[in-house]
Amino acid sequence: MATTERDYYELLGVSRTANPEEIKRAFRGLARELHPDVSKEPDADHRFREVVEAYEVLSNSERRELYDRFGHAGLRSGGFRPTAFDLGSLSDLFSAFFGDDLFGGGGRGGGRARGADIAARVEIDLAEVASGTKREVPFGVAVPCKRCGGNGAEPDTDIRPCPTCGGSGRVRQVSRSVFGEFVRAGTCPTCTGSGQLVDHPCEQCQGAGRVIEERTLEVEIPPGIHDGQRIRLSGEGHSGTPGGRAGDAYVEVHVRHDDRFVREGNDIYSTVDLTFTQAALGATVPVPTLAGDAELTFEPGTQPGEVRVLRGRGLPVLQGFGRGNQRVLVRVAVPRQLTEEQRRLLEEFDGLSTDATYEGGEGFFDRLKSAFR
Repeated sequence: MATTERDYYELLGVSRTANPEEIKRAFRGLARELHPDVSKEPDADHRFREVVEAYEVLSNSERRELYDRFGHAGLRSGGFRPTAFDLGSLSDLFSAFFGDDLFGGGGRGGGRARGADIAARVEIDLAEVASGTKREVPFGVAVPCKRCGGNGAEPDTDIRPCPTCGGSGRVRQVSRSVFGEFVRAGTCPTCTGSGQLVDHPCEQCQGAGRVIEERTLEVEIPPGIHDGQRIRLSGEGHSGTPGGRAGDAYVEVHVRHDDRFVREGNDIYSTVDLTFTQAALGATVPVPTLAGDAELTFEPGTQPGEVRVLRGRGLPVLQGFGRGNQRVLVRVAVPRQLTEEQRRLLEEFDGLSTDATYEGGEGFFDRLKSAFR
C-alpha cells in the first residue's frame, strides 16, 4: 500500500464530511496538477499515486466506512489493495475512474474504451482458509478477433474516417445564451465513438472486433481470507476497443460452513464433549483443529463451560502476520438413563460427598464470559 501513515482526507484536502462530488472535484484538480506528464516535481510520481489511492478509498462508500471506523489497518484486513496504474495518459486515468476523458473530447476517446469487468464465484473450506489455496476458475472473456485484428473489418477491406466527427469519435455542440457559449461534448452517434466506419464487417465477429473465448485462470486465494471477499485480477476481463485496456476479473470467495467450528475474526471456536465421569476423573480426548485432531488432557474436576485456548491454532491474519487462537468450550454430558446398579453407586457417592467435594473455581457464567473475551 502506497500510504500507510498519511490521512486520505488530508491528501485530497477535503473534510471528513465531504460529499462524493466534493471528493471527485478535489481528486480531479490534484490529478491534473500532479500527473507525471504535467508536473516536473521530483516526487510527483509518488504524490500522484497517493492521491489515486486516497480517491479509490474515499469514492467507494464501503471502503470509506471501513477506513473511517478502523483506519488503514481496517482496509488491510478487508483485503483492499490499491490499483496498480501504469501512469499512462491522464485522459486514460480519468476514463478509468469517471467514464470520460480529461478534456471532454479531442482525440479518439471512444476508441480507447476500457473493457468490461467479469466476475466469478468460488467456494473453499475453512481448512483452506488456514493454509491458502488455488482454484482454476473458468471465464467467458471477450478477446480481439484474430481474423480482423480487432478492427471489425474484413481483411483487405477499407476502413474510412467517420465524416460526422472527422475520426475523433466525439462531437461537440455549441449553444449560445445571454450567459455566453455552452459547449457540450459527447460520443459520435454515427460511429458510436470509434471514429471509423466499416463498410465490410468481419465475417467472424460480425464487425464487433471481439469474440468470446473460454479461459481458465488460476486464482491464488490468500490465507486468512474472509467469506464474501473479492480478489481482483487486473487486466483479465473483457478486452477493450482498440487502444483501450482490458477490464478486470473479480473472484468472490465463499467459505463453506464447517459444523466443527465457528469463526470470529481470526479466532475459531469449537466444543469438546466429556462424560461426567471423564470431567470428574480427568481424561485425554481428541479435539478437532484445522490441522487435524489434537490430543488434549483435561484435569480431574474439569467443569462444564471451561475454555481451553490453543494459541496459534486459529486463522492467519490476511496479508499480515500472526494467527488467531482456537478456543475449545467444554461440554459435560449428564447420563439420561441409569441402571439400578448405577443409581445405587451414584447415591452412595452422593452420601459420601461434602461441600468440599464441589468447592473451588469460578462459576459457570464467569467461565462462559471468559470464552468470548
